[in-house]
Amino acid sequence: MSDPVVPRNYRAQHLWQASGWQEDALLGVDAAGRCAATAAGPVDDLGAWVLPGMPNLHSHAFQRAMAGLAERRGGGRLPSGQPHAASADSFWSWRETMYGFASTIGPDDLKAIAAQLYVEMLKAGYTQVCEFHYLHHQPDGTPYAPPEAMSLALVEAAREAGIALTLLPVLYMSGGFDGRPLSARQRRFGHALDDYQRLLERLRRHECQDLRVGMALHSLRAVTGPALREVLEGDIARRGPVHIHIAEQIGEVQDCLATRGARPVEWLFEHADVDARWCLVHATHLTDGEMRQLARSGAVAGLCPVTEANLGDGLFPLGAYLDAGGGFGIGSDSHISISPVEELRWLEYGQRLVTRHRNIAARHDGDSVGETLWRGALRGGAQASGMACGEWREGARADLIVLDETSPLLAARDQHSLLDSFLFAGNTPLVRDVMCGGQWVVRNFVHRDEARIAARYRETVTRLAQH
Repeated sequence: MSDPVVPRNYRAQHLWQASGWQEDALLGVDAAGRCAATAAGPVDDLGAWVLPGMPNLHSHAFQRAMAGLAERRGGGRLPSGQPHAASADSFWSWRETMYGFASTIGPDDLKAIAAQLYVEMLKAGYTQVCEFHYLHHQPDGTPYAPPEAMSLALVEAAREAGIALTLLPVLYMSGGFDGRPLSARQRRFGHALDDYQRLLERLRRHECQDLRVGMALHSLRAVTGPALREVLEGDIARRGPVHIHIAEQIGEVQDCLATRGARPVEWLFEHADVDARWCLVHATHLTDGEMRQLARSGAVAGLCPVTEANLGDGLFPLGAYLDAGGGFGIGSDSHISISPVEELRWLEYGQRLVTRHRNIAARHDGDSVGETLWRGALRGGAQASGMACGEWREGARADLIVLDETSPLLAARDQHSLLDSFLFAGNTPLVRDVMCGGQWVVRNFVHRDEARIAARYRETVTRLAQH
């Protein structure tokens, strides 16, 4: 954050904590922008309903500018066994559109797109984002000078918007499970292992309260078995969270079985010590045994229900996973939508459509679906980010959101119905104010630098559209 934080005291009529609602809560913010005990001095009233900000555990920032550009039906061969009316479009056809768009973006473009995205995240109630970043080099694969230029564009955008960032530079080495070379359109994603480790070392020099640097393995099809083993055994992998795309599509599972003799999640657990530092993004297609193994490991399932629906990926087995004690968080991924409300709503609604029953996330009589989902996503998102966030406790980041208590959607709601109404009672924005790292970045629904960042974004995407 560019401005110093002024220590302040606040009062919330109702503050959400992991244990439930706390009434008449006194909150202190210290000069470092962290939660602290209240001190002598005036107390500012926050309002009726205050919640910790939500971590967004999976983002590809550049894809915000292409949201809505892949919604026309394409040609091509239909999948085998599908009726004639079925569409051949899938994740794989969408990926071709994404590759073409990615080839147009440079560091300044990425900064403009990411800053707009992060403003939208803050206004929606996200106060931290995990950026799964693989757009490393120039389109022909030539490194920028400096080689971390694209990563630094994301860091600058996060600081400009005022959101906390966990930067996850991606290791991307091969074009398939068989180890084939990267295609021409994948070259800007790729690194040799030594170069990747140097990138992490350079970026970790920038770490501070608002920036954490972890690592990401793009997928098992993009990282060979020997490379995975080598990078995980090195010192560079022992710091920060580790994220990986895995088992997102049926085709990926079939290819992994054909080349490695095991399903993706099965293979990963056989070849890596997956623990609480890991986030397995999507993990959509799991056997019962893989689901239980993931739950036992302590890793987080990184779920992106809106993107997974948009791409036609499938549904994560939420109910059985919760029964097994598994942890999860949510991410906006391709940013076809930027809303923790919509992610959690569709996480639940997808289960209802498949099971033809209601209130799936609530596993015990009397449990609230909204509270179960919000609590789980806060906990899993904080774990996957590697930051002390997601709950108001001394020493954690002072991140909070204040809901609009005057909204008709919250009329006559109490502690027992508030979160259910927030998630399931409509699409009117209810996040009125947002504090991130002790600073007010959104007040009365408006971001502190919204107009300038939006104007730059419009100019950038207009120019990119002419390529």
